[in-house]
Amino acid sequence: MTRRCYSDEPIASSTATLSGSEAHHLLHVLRAAPGMPVTLFDGSGAEFDAEVTACKRSTVELRVLRRREVNRDLPLPLTLGVPLPKGDRQRWIVEKAAELGVTRLVPLVTHRSVVAGEKHLPEKLRRYVIEASKQCGRNRLMQIAAPLGWSPWLELPQTGGEQQAHADVRKWIAHPGGRPIAVGEMGLLQPAFIAVGPEGGLTDEEIDAAKTAGWEIVDLGPRILRIETAALALASLVAFPSPALS
Repeated sequence: MTRRCYSDEPIASSTATLSGSEAHHLLHVLRAAPGMPVTLFDGSGAEFDAEVTACKRSTVELRVLRRREVNRDLPLPLTLGVPLPKGDRQRWIVEKAAELGVTRLVPLVTHRSVVAGEKHLPEKLRRYVIEASKQCGRNRLMQIAAPLGWSPWLELPQTGGEQQAHADVRKWIAHPGGRPIAVGEMGLLQPAFIAVGPEGGLTDEEIDAAKTAGWEIVDLGPRILRIETAALALASLVAFPSPALS
């Protein structure tokens, strides 16, 4: 099986050099040697057939053999807003959202959020995205936005740029007691913004603000879901709609 590796530097010539964690993994886990085939991607949307030419102490040099445009992204932008939980559940949300094709993840700061302002949060989340992209084959990285408060999040569909190209933007928030979802109603027919609340849920004031801003409040069923389950269930409903919408 060909190894996929991410290059922090744009690949624009017939050679590439990997350093940092990518080189460490190749050198010390995969035991790279000259001639080893590797698939590179740099976040531009393309992937590159390459082979190792030299293994040094902390870098790996490769010869780039061929560039291929391979698009494994969703057809339209999907933005997920989620108050991140602590620990491994945080990593799980980011990895699975990247695998599902989410375009951008926005860590939300709500009244009942438990994670906010973590010093190394952006770098840590980006590393999770890279690892997930290596595994699932995405050649564009899911964007990680800066943490955003509830009010700015509700305004994001009008300030995030998508409305300039698409007049209709769907906006869904999953919350117990919302409108039941009809079979086949969800799908990525327009750019979509989706969100879930934190442990303990969104406050009545936060839900009222969302309704005033034109968001649709939907119910994911009679069971109380954890943050990661709700976020990925909602993302899946949009990314993989009913065959009736396919």
